[in-house]
Amino acid sequence: MTPPSRTRPPFVSDERTQLVGWFDMQRAIVHYKCEGLSDADAHRSVLPGSPLMTMAGIVSHLRWTEQCWFEVLFLGRPADGPQFAGRRGDGPEDLDMMVEGVPLARLLEEYKRQCAVSDEIIAAHPLDEAGRHPDFTSAAASLRWMVLHMVEETARHAGHMDTIRELLDGEKGYY
Repeated sequence: MTPPSRTRPPFVSDERTQLVGWFDMQRAIVHYKCEGLSDADAHRSVLPGSPLMTMAGIVSHLRWTEQCWFEVLFLGRPADGPQFAGRRGDGPEDLDMMVEGVPLARLLEEYKRQCAVSDEIIAAHPLDEAGRHPDFTSAAASLRWMVLHMVEETARHAGHMDTIRELLDGEKGYY
């Protein structure tokens, strides 16, 4: 699997190019933080207060968060991912981070595919268009708001990955 390019958006460009550019940069950092990591380390918890906060768990969470915001909340598709299990009462909270035994390479590939789906959705709609899901208040947000939120969400978790990776094997670096 070829990791995504870690390229910042142009200094001067239209809003969509800059939004998507920064979003892509943060997504690429997620892949970068996982480079050379063993499956054992990807699933190893190093934060005692957050046992599900593993590299593998974060990758899975980000994959399902992309699906939630762009497919479910924005397009109005059924809320059928593991992140909804607690809400439906048929599973625990944070099920999207429970990936013990799932190879990191598979999680990264699923994340990459989900990002491609999200990119198609973002490209096909105006940034001012609001989401459609009738059961979630957050669906009233514009696509612009959702993309900005996902830049924040992805960057926040990339920061978690910085810390986790350093604790796992001493690797540091932004890009």
